[in-house]
Amino acid sequence: MQKKAELTERDFFKNPFTADEIKALLAGSKPSEMFNFRSPSFKKLSLDPEDLQNQDLIEQMLKEPRLIRRPVVKIGGKVYFGASAKKLADIVKA
Repeated sequence: MQKKAELTERDFFKNPFTADEIKALLAGSKPSEMFNFRSPSFKKLSLDPEDLQNQDLIEQMLKEPRLIRRPVVKIGGKVYFGASAKKLADIVKA
């Protein structure tokens, strides 16, 4: 019998991530993996991605949650940013 996965949902527009939470989600990954460079909110900032350091990306995500690639899904200790429903279904099946 398969164990049912526990699901916890969070609206990070209403309950934004803290800097520590973002760093924990990244768990050693680069902030650029979590950052949504294609977001209209990013385009409005008129920033050059090449000029942004890791800390700059984290600070921008703290100021504007729309810059976080969605969905943010944590499965078995690994975090996926912006994964499609198909990819997530494949991960869960594995």
